[in-house]
Amino acid sequence: MLTKFETKSNRVKGLSFHSKRPWILASLHSGVVQLWDYRMGTLIDRFDEHEGPVRGVHFHKSQPLFVSGGDDYKIKVWNYKLHRCLFTLLGHLDYIRTVQFHHEYPWIVSASDDQTIRIWNWQSRTCISVLTGHNHYVMCASFHPKEDLVVSASLDQTVRVWDIGALRKKTVSPVDDILRLSQINADLFGGVDAVVKYVLEGHDRGVNWASFHPTLPLIVSGADDRQVKLWRMNETKAWEVDTLRGHVNNVSCVMFLAKQDIIVSNSEDKSIRVWDSTKRTGLHTFRRENDRFWILAAHPEMNLLAAGHDNGMVVFKLERERPAFSVSGDTMFYTKDRFLRFYEFSTQKDAQIIPIRRPGSTSLNQGARTLSYSPTENAVLICSDLEGGSYELYVVPKDNISRGDTVPEAKRGTGGSAVFMARNRFAVLDKSNNQVLVKNLKNEIVKKSTLPIATDTIFYAGTGNLLCRAEDRVVIFDLQQRLILGDLQTSFVKYISWSDDMETVALLSKHAIIIANKKLVHQCTLHETIRVKSGGWDENGIFIYTTLTHMKYCLPNGDNGIIRTLDVPIYITKVSGSNIFCLDRDGKNKVITIDSTEYLFKLSLSRKRFDHVMSIIKSSQLCGQAMIAYLQQKGFPEVALHFVKDERTRFNLALASGNIEIAVASAKEIDEKDYWYRLGVEALRQGNTGIVEYAYQRTKNFERLSFLYLVTGNTEKLNKMLKIAEVKNDVMGQFHNALYLGDVRERVKVLENAGHLPLAYITASVHGLQDIAERLSAELGDNVPDLPEGKVPSLLMPPVPILSGADWPLLRVMRGIFEGGLDNIGRGAADEEDEAADADWGEELDIADVDGLPNGDTSAVLEEGGDDVEDEGWDLEDLGLPESDTPKASSIATTSVFIAPSPGMPVSQIWTQRSSLAAEHAAAGNFDTAMRLLSRQLGIKNFSPMKPMFLDLHYGSHSHLRAFSSAPIISLAIERGWSESASPNVRCPPALIFSFSQLEEKLKAGYSATTGGKFSEALRVFLMILHTIPLIVVESRREVDEVKELINIVKEYVLGLKMELARKEIRDDPIRQQELAAYFTHCKLQMPHLRLALQNAMTVCFKAKNLATASNFARRLLETNPTNDKQAKMARQVLQASEKGMNDASRLNYDFRNPFVICGSTYVPIYRGQKDVSCPYCGSRFVPSLEGQVCTVCELAVIGADASGLLCSPSQR
Repeated sequence: MLTKFETKSNRVKGLSFHSKRPWILASLHSGVVQLWDYRMGTLIDRFDEHEGPVRGVHFHKSQPLFVSGGDDYKIKVWNYKLHRCLFTLLGHLDYIRTVQFHHEYPWIVSASDDQTIRIWNWQSRTCISVLTGHNHYVMCASFHPKEDLVVSASLDQTVRVWDIGALRKKTVSPVDDILRLSQINADLFGGVDAVVKYVLEGHDRGVNWASFHPTLPLIVSGADDRQVKLWRMNETKAWEVDTLRGHVNNVSCVMFLAKQDIIVSNSEDKSIRVWDSTKRTGLHTFRRENDRFWILAAHPEMNLLAAGHDNGMVVFKLERERPAFSVSGDTMFYTKDRFLRFYEFSTQKDAQIIPIRRPGSTSLNQGARTLSYSPTENAVLICSDLEGGSYELYVVPKDNISRGDTVPEAKRGTGGSAVFMARNRFAVLDKSNNQVLVKNLKNEIVKKSTLPIATDTIFYAGTGNLLCRAEDRVVIFDLQQRLILGDLQTSFVKYISWSDDMETVALLSKHAIIIANKKLVHQCTLHETIRVKSGGWDENGIFIYTTLTHMKYCLPNGDNGIIRTLDVPIYITKVSGSNIFCLDRDGKNKVITIDSTEYLFKLSLSRKRFDHVMSIIKSSQLCGQAMIAYLQQKGFPEVALHFVKDERTRFNLALASGNIEIAVASAKEIDEKDYWYRLGVEALRQGNTGIVEYAYQRTKNFERLSFLYLVTGNTEKLNKMLKIAEVKNDVMGQFHNALYLGDVRERVKVLENAGHLPLAYITASVHGLQDIAERLSAELGDNVPDLPEGKVPSLLMPPVPILSGADWPLLRVMRGIFEGGLDNIGRGAADEEDEAADADWGEELDIADVDGLPNGDTSAVLEEGGDDVEDEGWDLEDLGLPESDTPKASSIATTSVFIAPSPGMPVSQIWTQRSSLAAEHAAAGNFDTAMRLLSRQLGIKNFSPMKPMFLDLHYGSHSHLRAFSSAPIISLAIERGWSESASPNVRCPPALIFSFSQLEEKLKAGYSATTGGKFSEALRVFLMILHTIPLIVVESRREVDEVKELINIVKEYVLGLKMELARKEIRDDPIRQQELAAYFTHCKLQMPHLRLALQNAMTVCFKAKNLATASNFARRLLETNPTNDKQAKMARQVLQASEKGMNDASRLNYDFRNPFVICGSTYVPIYRGQKDVSCPYCGSRFVPSLEGQVCTVCELAVIGADASGLLCSPSQR
């Protein structure tokens, strides 16, 4: 059984395949009808209007309808497109077991526990016939696929065949009124529309199912007597042919599969059985552990079956349909209908060569599974699943290809799979011993070789090499040298396809395609939701593959797309230009011609073959939103521009590619405010002030225009803007323009005219305009505002522009290959020859003198103003400029050598893209990603102690330059290892302020403070080292090991010093003081510090009369050979004093004989064998109850967290 789809649900009682779409209906015991897409594995819809179990369901052959029947005595007809029930047929008086549409007439047949079968007309929504005769529940009823017959099965132990020919004649034939009257009488008093033709008796118990053979006069039935019976019928009688025994419980359902001459039955014994209908023998049994089977359904067109059971359903195939084939150059060998055939691609010649053995099949899937061909020896190797895996070797005479008259004797053998690996050698997989047997053409073993992985299939991988497949990986194995040439982790690979040059391989799994090179170095992976079926390489290195529904392509860079949809699954055998050679499931050769323009265009783009791109654009009709989106995504908006005629799309692409000239032309065609605004933003980004001014004029955006004149220093036009604001009575505009100009008198005048006399007085007074201030003071009288005393006023003046008036200087770059050469494709830009070569249009937009104009009259504000006075402000028509004077993008652009350069990637972004080192992310300013990396690598959660390090790293890896007073400060990234000779395109990692040598210096300072007894200072230094280590970067593996060693050293000191400081704070608990002093001696300290710790512990315990413990410390101290005579003398004295009374005055939680580690938080010993948890960063150990808390030693990581480990060097990647 080849399972294609499986569901989990309530008990499935009814199933029906759709004839065209990949859908299946399942009716459940819960009363729900589910509609599934078995190809995608998704639930499309559910219908739940029935009350109680739904036992029967059936799709209509051509209409968007299905019918269902349930325990609520109702038959419902549904429209799945409308997602609703159309009508309900009432008439049955008990549970309805099965329902079925007629293949031709508008009829439905239903079987019920009311002992009747009813035939309904679903168009007139009436019952047209009631078939009575059974005297128990009728379990099923179905129409004959071609004849006017109905078969029914009942618990009265009979199968009945009904003739409904009269019903068909009555429905179809025209009748006159007298006949119609007689029919009405017949309907009232019992007519003869349907008569029992045969009653088949032979079952000993109730019959659950009966069905017709599609073409032969056969019936098959299954019953509670656990038997499947085969019946034959002719015109006059029917009789039992044979009985199939094997089921051990009630047989639920049984049917013929005519294509394969088999019968399929399922049963409450939790099995599905397959029988040979000609030999009447069992072929195969499929079992489930816990689920009884209730229903079977066969697809009307395809080789698919479905079975419903207690917990859902399963869609499956009985046999593989993929033909076995092997391609060599221009020829292909393949198997079809028990024959080996030959196909020549160039001539499309197809010939039968030899018959191949097919044993008297006692089970399924015994056909050829794979085929391997040796062209030099003309030998064919055919593998099948016979006897658990076997092969047959045929050496075909050269002249036999055309005639097929003699049959060479096949050499046979057993093996999981077999392939040719050299001219006259083939490899056979011996799964049991996980080895390969190399054999010659005489089928003699030449060599044995053990495989490096547990292999279940082998494929050809070049002369002398095999590709070995395991469950989750593949390797290429050289049999001669016994070396692994390549290894790749992958999902389960079903098929492989090598490119013609054997440089690239495609590994095809159920839902993925992995492309790798001949060393199995991964290149790209594609994931598909629908099953992948086959694939082949074209001469350009593009992989063409098929799924169940589509033919697709994959470029070497991983880009993929759809070439066309497929009506039926096909298996690609060869790709030659635009021709796809393939085999279908019937073994027929087909040639499909495809349009390869799209993927060749994308390939040329990816390989930067712009000459090919140009020719494709000029010669084809490539278009569509998908192609435009692809070009934008890949950074070629200037190419996409030449495909587009829609002005809005052209405008967007022109902005994306920085082509201001086309953007201006499109904006003029669109002429909407939003587009002019966006044009202005892009022109401002490029520093093209002329076009910015033009865009603001078109939208009458006076405020932005005034500010533009301010930043470009165009005081002359600012003066004119002031006059225009005055003419428009725009008080705020007047004031802003006066402010931009630094014109104090004008500001005072505006404030005075607006009635703000106090503000006008203050402005005049502060700026020293005494005559005006006195006049205003007189007007204000007693309301003169007081000026603050002791304040020195400062003059508010506009900033000096960086560049006055002109456009920004632009880079002079070479004209791109797509510029000019494609101008006439799509909707080309305006001809440049018609425009003035020196047109710097920004200078020609002079604003007229407005002195002496009366208020409100703005019609003559501009030079050559028109007569149109309906709108105030500026408009293009008011400029009176001819079309030829439409602004050019810039004076440089007219020489056709400027292309706006695309923004480069910031160096800090390059740092983060290339690195997994937290220090480099912090240096780039990406603190969030740095914290995520540290959390993943070291389990760090508390980042507060590291905040200053993060800031120092960021500031230390950047320098800042001040350009102009009014310009922003420029930030420059400082790179590690930079030199003047380095290429500007090669970016180095960031310069980091923390180094391993600095930490070594701090470690020495910590040692010194510890020796001097400055424990708080030493603890601060050691903690700083622990907090800095995650943010340092070293170069070599040796230095990585040194960093890890440093963590262990510092961790021990932090733990010991924290215990010692805690001991000194304890005043009233001498036992705890002794314990902490004792634990301190078990930290891994430098020898001088260990001696001091031992001396300290010895002294504390001796004073507390714990002589035995003190003597242990004295002994350990003497074993270190102290260089300080005073230490040695004291230790000996303690030993002598302790020998007199070798006991302890108090009991301590300390056993120096039992190895232990110290909990970093509770400071208690964790003896060997006791459970503990550790810090993923510093490695400190803790009691299990502290898991999930922040480590108290390093103060950074979460105790017991999962972490990948310290990453501090590029060599670790």
